[in-house]
Amino acid sequence: MLRTYKFLLRPTVRQDQALAEMLRDHCSLYNGALQERRDAYRHVSKTSIRYGDQSAQLKEIRALDPERQGRWSFSSQQATLRRLERAFAAFFRRVKAGKKPGYPRFKGVGHFDTVVFPKDGDGCRWDSTPAAPVTRVRLQGIGHIRVHQHRAVKGRAKTISIKREDRRWYVILACDEIPAEPLPQTGSIVGIDMGTVHFFTDSNGAHAENPRFLEAMAHKLVAAQRHLETFPKRTRRRTKKHRAAARKVAKLHAKIRRQRLDHHHRTALALVREHDVIGHERLNIAGITKAPASKPDPDNNGAFLPNGAAAKAGLNRSILDAGWGLFLGILAQKAESAARRVIPVDARNTSRTCPLSAGGCGHVAAENRVTQAKFECVMCGFVEDADRVGALNVLHRAGLVLCAEA
Repeated sequence: MLRTYKFLLRPTVRQDQALAEMLRDHCSLYNGALQERRDAYRHVSKTSIRYGDQSAQLKEIRALDPERQGRWSFSSQQATLRRLERAFAAFFRRVKAGKKPGYPRFKGVGHFDTVVFPKDGDGCRWDSTPAAPVTRVRLQGIGHIRVHQHRAVKGRAKTISIKREDRRWYVILACDEIPAEPLPQTGSIVGIDMGTVHFFTDSNGAHAENPRFLEAMAHKLVAAQRHLETFPKRTRRRTKKHRAAARKVAKLHAKIRRQRLDHHHRTALALVREHDVIGHERLNIAGITKAPASKPDPDNNGAFLPNGAAAKAGLNRSILDAGWGLFLGILAQKAESAARRVIPVDARNTSRTCPLSAGGCGHVAAENRVTQAKFECVMCGFVEDADRVGALNVLHRAGLVLCAEA
């Protein structure tokens, strides 16, 4: 199994400055490599430069600039060039697919926040002082940095990344060869229906509370964003007060993100501990939260008919605040680690089908969904909570998958 560990770094003042310089110099290397590719293509020969060509120049670059490029790990600089190579590969892939290309952009210092060390021991050493009571990571050009290791690391560290996030520094370990930790069998199988009123409802009728972190923080976020907008555009990103206002908005968003992540981990772990098999809808969240298409008014040139965009925007905000996609990803990871089974099923008509597993008739009709909260079958009169009906149908379809595999 693969697993990622993320730990907070506690650098000294000098180490903090050195970490910022490391990001700055890798950002400069990335932008220089991008500029070289742009210039080569704009030349009359339209030369194509690849990763191998630019990697071969690293030795010369380090010799010419020992103060800024020569002090850092050669492997980490190669990883930065590979990052640019992946950006161009994705660009050409989107061009061939007919999508919006999105040509790779130059990175500002504030938007280049990660340096990758491809191998433990090559410019970076995890647990560099094993005899000491405090865990440290050693980085070439910086030294031994204290790590707040709040959990044990299992497996073998393959890749080590240093990331700046919310004005803090983190070390991220990508480990493999991690053994699974199966939980005792419970014999329980459940289906869940994701929602916005309740975070989800399971097939037993239990509701998980939706904390609505964005809504709870909305008043502070609105005030901080309004204060940020008071700065004239000509002074933005130039004054200390504007930078402080921008940091405050970012800090609030970061807190919301951490709260949501913590909630998802706790909720997913509770599900995995209680059930052997968990079924859920296969959701296309990008499609669900897509803004409705405009409706031109045929009788009035240049005008548009009402399309419910305002109401849909509120629903989209609630869906994104709930973070369904993040939760289902975490649930799948925890289930794999615990030797549990997660089965995504077709989401079509789960809330419109009279559930056979609960004594219903299986009739499918939009009229069955009387309100957002109530389900009443127009054929047999079956009445139940609408969210539980969706969970029951998910459970039924997950059971069919298990029967087909058996």
